[in-house]
Amino acid sequence: MGQTVVVNNAVEMGDLLLIDTDRSFTGQDGSALTRELPGDAVPGVLARALFDLDADIDHIYVLQNTVTIRRPGGWDEASATAVQSTVEGFLRFY
Repeated sequence: MGQTVVVNNAVEMGDLLLIDTDRSFTGQDGSALTRELPGDAVPGVLARALFDLDADIDHIYVLQNTVTIRRPGGWDEASATAVQSTVEGFLRFY
């Protein structure tokens, strides 16, 4: 079993939610992910979980320990909390 990812900070900026964690999901190259092309590497598996969680999410960018999620129309508290919980639990069972 893995460990919980600690979310150090989550900032909403309009349609974007920036999540800063204590774990790296990529190397020095970031991954831009869409519903059509989530990929099979770690960032893609995380993106697929987030896309499955919220149908309004349309784009995810993962760079090292930061996950940026775009949700057109903005974020409500429940959606932002659900995304953070998914990121926190992602490596427990990966």
